[in-house]
Amino acid sequence: MNKYVTLAKNHTGELIEKLLTHVLSQNPVEVLFNCEDDDQWSIISIHQYEEDVEISLRLHAADMYDLYIGYYDDEDEFFEIVQPLTDDEKSMIPPKLQMIMKKVLEDEKGLRFPGSAIGS
Repeated sequence: MNKYVTLAKNHTGELIEKLLTHVLSQNPVEVLFNCEDDDQWSIISIHQYEEDVEISLRLHAADMYDLYIGYYDDEDEFFEIVQPLTDDEKSMIPPKLQMIMKKVLEDEKGLRFPGSAIGS
């Protein structure tokens, strides 16, 4: 099992905490809208360019959140890992951020706002 699969399966809470800490320290914070085929989601992300990794928190319809990790291996092959969040992991997301992510998903349009507007 590679390190990203291990992180996604066994350390989801730590990754969410790291993602939220980084994203909410930004000014502005960006919540984007994205879609593929019949699926739509709002998303916050961090990119670790030195490792060729994207870690994202996505909200889909029906209040379904997941942790997404996209990365390139040593042979430049792209991999994606999607780990659905448990109720306990969802509760780590500040309520104001959940509201904003829902609005982005409903409006199908991204938003920018100061990270200080979220609090914790």
